[in-house]
This record gives sequence, C-alpha cells and structure tokens, in this order.
Amino acid sequence: MATDYDELRSDVKESQERSLAVLHSAKAPDAHSAVRELDETDDLEEGQGPGGEFIDEELIVEVVPLAGDEFTCSSCFLVHHRSQLARRKDGASYCADCEG
Repeated sequence: MATDYDELRSDVKESQERSLAVLHSAKAPDAHSAVRELDETDDLEEGQGPGGEFIDEELIVEVVPLAGDEFTCSSCFLVHHRSQLARRKDGASYCADCEG
C-alpha cells in the first residue's frame, strides 16, 4: 500500500482543528473597539499624562548655541564637529554619515 508522506498525520490535524476552534471562540476585540480605545486616550485633559498622572512641572532646558567649530547637518539636523563635515552646497552643510 502506498503512503502519502505529505499528508498531515491525524493527531496533528485534530490538534490544529482544536486550536482553530479555540481561536474562533475567543473574545477578540474587533476593529471598532480598538478605534474607540484610541479615541479615549486622545481625549486627555490638559496637564494630564497618558498614564492618568497629572504633570504640574515646568520643564527647564538650557539651550547652548553652536560653537565655532560645530555645524548643523541639513539632512539629519544633528549638531556635529567640523571634522564630520563632508560637503557644503548652496549654504547647506552635510555630515559624513548622511553623505556616506
């Protein structure tokens, strides 16, 4: 008698069917409930963080101007040392990473 080795074994086939039945019976969220949840998180009150905590702090950031030996890359907008300067074109500077 010829044996078809490509055919699934009966025990494997039964376990796949059981797994599929469990997935179908599970209470999975539909697309509308996911959109509703996203909309609810967008409606945060002023001064309230995403976890529900209130943020009552003023952030203080010190801005340091460019030094004489630094430039801002016109592609990645990062500040680099002049040794990273690869090209200047039409007043725009580009770093070695962006040109490489």
